[in-house]
Formats: sequence, structure tokens, C-alpha cells
Amino acid sequence: MPVNRRRGETEAVFDGRPHRLALTLGALAELEHAFGVADLAALAERFESGRLSASDALRILGAGLRGAGAEIADAEVARLTHAAGAAGFVRAVAELLEATFGGATEGGGGGAQNPFPGTN
Repeated sequence: MPVNRRRGETEAVFDGRPHRLALTLGALAELEHAFGVADLAALAERFESGRLSASDALRILGAGLRGAGAEIADAEVARLTHAAGAAGFVRAVAELLEATFGGATEGGGGGAQNPFPGTN
């Protein structure tokens, strides 16, 4: 079944296998706690800053994988590989954040600032 971008779902290939990601309400609450922010607006502001660390990316991808139903700990997420290396992880995070906060329409678009400039 294809991903439903209107529901904020994306897909990324890690370890040579496709994985669905979604920042559900539970996943967003997990990220609020992880980043020590009070609400969704503060979480979105953090992502729109244009500066995310590898640790941030790991937390976002982990929450997205768990939000889509995977039973995976952050330690396991840290061991995943992507054929495009770091750029592939960056792209997966950017696509997930765009689908969640950027008006997830088919084909992208929506206006949220890419947290990793130059990786569209």
C-alpha cells in the first residue's frame, strides 16, 4: 500500500528495505518530551530553525518509525544505514517534517522551511 502524504506518511529505504514513517500525535508528544518543548508550535519552531543535529535526526526518524508502527529503539535506529549515506538520512528527515508540518499534499509543496537547506 502506498504512503498517504495527506496523513503525514513518508517512506524511506534503510538497510535496503522500505520503511514507513509517520509523526502521529504520540510521536509528536515523544519529540516534545525529547526536545524539552512545551507544545507543537515550539516543536515546529525548533525544526524551522534550519539547524538539526545528527542526534535530532535520530530522534525524529525513530519517532517517525514508531509512529508508523515499527517496534524499534533509538539504539537500533542509530545502526540503520542508507544507500545515500548521511544525505539520505537528511532527506528522510526533511520529507517527514514537510509531510507533518508543511501542508502534506501529493507531490510536496506546502511552505515549511527545510531544516536542512540544500537537500531538497
